[in-house]
Amino acid sequence: MTPAVGRFCGSAIGVAVALLSAQPLNRLTAQSEGSILTALPGSTRAAALGGAGAALVGDPASLFANPAGIATIRHLGLEGSYEPYLEGTAISSAAMALRVTRFTLGFGAQALDYGTEPEIVPDPSTGGRRGMATGASFHPYEGLAASSLVYRRGFAALGATVKYDRQQIGAESRDAWAGDIGMAIAVFDIMALGVSVQNLGGDLGSGALLPRRTRAGLTLNYTDPQGTYRLLTTLEGLWERDKSAVLIQGVEAGVVTNGVGLVGRIGYATRPTITDASNWTFGGGVVLGGLAMDYAYRSYDVLGGGTHRVGLRWTP
Repeated sequence: MTPAVGRFCGSAIGVAVALLSAQPLNRLTAQSEGSILTALPGSTRAAALGGAGAALVGDPASLFANPAGIATIRHLGLEGSYEPYLEGTAISSAAMALRVTRFTLGFGAQALDYGTEPEIVPDPSTGGRRGMATGASFHPYEGLAASSLVYRRGFAALGATVKYDRQQIGAESRDAWAGDIGMAIAVFDIMALGVSVQNLGGDLGSGALLPRRTRAGLTLNYTDPQGTYRLLTTLEGLWERDKSAVLIQGVEAGVVTNGVGLVGRIGYATRPTITDASNWTFGGGVVLGGLAMDYAYRSYDVLGGGTHRVGLRWTP
């Protein structure tokens, strides 16, 4: 490992500890050697609802949590989001879903951009004990591409996703292929039940793996989502390899008249005390017919601020 890569890895571990730490200290390094990107919410709406996604059906980006979630899209759906993340990093995502008879095809991409890092090499005047900048730089990142196929019959849908994850740090890179499987039962617009298992496979090499996750969620609509008033709750359990179980609760409410309106969202997820991420998330959206503009916020006390995520969804 070059000194430049070592310097970047230290920064990346800091990001992972600040947000994702959910295990004893002797396991933090192991988590940082896996993937940060695949453990983050796939959409702005999901981020505002505490990270729930297994039963949020009908959104193109739901394929990142449960491939079967795109089964209820009527024709075509598009979604994208962007978030200036921690320590100068940034997260972006895009998803598309297309309905073809009983099948729905989904395509998605996510990226975690670490920005530009200066190249540091050992300083010979100090015997290599210190580093010096060469004037060059490198651009570390993690990228994910996903493709989903879903079959729906009646209320039930089954889906699978094939994904490819690549991590690039200077001249060093590693990658992995993985798969997700999921099931969803959507009873009209009243309720949805979703279950998924994520990152089957996902061997990055050197003992690093994509985080294996099992999710089960229930979403309930208390009003007609095509009417004036909106009220939805979601409850989800998430089990990740070598971590404690997480319970996620979210509420979405709003008023929409003639296709135009506002919705607000709040989420709460149980977290271990070691993490600096707030248990609470907040957000909202503007609805303009089939277009929705979403926003999500989460605070980080030690870092003295929070993260802001914005997104667009189009589901005519």
